[in-house]
Amino acid sequence: MRILYLDCPTGVSGDMFLASLIDFGVDYKAILKELRKLPVDKIEVDIRKEVRHSITGTTFRVKMHESHHHRTFRDIKKIITGSRLSKEVKDLSVAIFKLIAEAEGKVHGIPSDKVHFHEVGAMDSIIDIVGAALAVTSLKVDKVVCSPVPLGSGIADTMHGRIPIPAPATVEILKGATLAASDIPFELTTPTGAAIVKTLASSFGPMPAMVIEATGYGAGKKDFRESANMLRAFLGTSAEGSAKKSEEAERLIVLETNIDDMSPQIAGYLLDKLLKSGALDCFFTPVVMKKTRPGILLTVLTDESLKHALLDIIFRESTSIGVRSYPVERHCLPRKTVNVKTRYGTMRAKVSYKNGEAVNAQPEYEDAKALAEKKGAPLKEVLDAARAALSGKKG
Repeated sequence: MRILYLDCPTGVSGDMFLASLIDFGVDYKAILKELRKLPVDKIEVDIRKEVRHSITGTTFRVKMHESHHHRTFRDIKKIITGSRLSKEVKDLSVAIFKLIAEAEGKVHGIPSDKVHFHEVGAMDSIIDIVGAALAVTSLKVDKVVCSPVPLGSGIADTMHGRIPIPAPATVEILKGATLAASDIPFELTTPTGAAIVKTLASSFGPMPAMVIEATGYGAGKKDFRESANMLRAFLGTSAEGSAKKSEEAERLIVLETNIDDMSPQIAGYLLDKLLKSGALDCFFTPVVMKKTRPGILLTVLTDESLKHALLDIIFRESTSIGVRSYPVERHCLPRKTVNVKTRYGTMRAKVSYKNGEAVNAQPEYEDAKALAEKKGAPLKEVLDAARAALSGKKG
């Protein structure tokens, strides 16, 4: 399993996140080439090395200056979806902005589509978020974990006036995440940074057991007296084949509820929203309820840190008035992503291991689907070609 671990002792912002990935080797020239697919004026960035408390890291600064900074979520979504970026990058970028829009809408008491972004809506923040999506998708990681997040304290001057730190939107975004105490009197985590880690991270806590391949340091704008203002990113893999690694249990939470009065359209929407909000798995099972009424059992598998956030979604988006929860153990085989060449083109596949031996290999459905549509070939033939090629890779 390929893992990205984010260590943010002094918080996180969009530019710090992107800079940390560039620092450990993500090709910034490729990122800039993709960013130019956005339907905007010429994009200029300044990437350089800077020192914080004797630690050298990378900074990422957008040099573009706009006269118009006020955009709604609908405007931003149109900019992103109207570009020539890949669907994966578009979807991730929009998901990050949607999280910010929903938080701002709740804080200001208006629908998310009508929220007017100011600082976050400026083009430099759009570039930070789209750049972050480009960088993390290029890594093809299987799991992102983030350390507990410090927010900072004090007062900030914004387009809305003087507001307390942490910003209300930042707090709203990070509901359900694990936070950390900090005595640094500045805004440590921005709404942009909060939305990026909340969208990507499956859990918040200590670094998981992993073999580190690369580390990167993203330097923040301020040089704090108290501590090095750095976001550290670690890229690595779980230790495949180590003693009983595949047998180790991961402690998770199951949420479940029986429902017999909900529209199937809402049910489908609920499932999508839970998965996009970080649920590790969720599914419906047909059941027979009281008075022999047919119903569905909703089951959600999640990390403890997201329990309350997902409960909130279930109660808000479904007709359920009660949810059961209980701890479970999950045993997962280590896996890694490989590229497999077929006569239809190259696609990704996941190979699973037990005690160091490959025991299962499956092509990525979305990659196979894209090739099938591109080549005008039946999907089943594309999948069969990938499996045939994989049979020689499993060893």
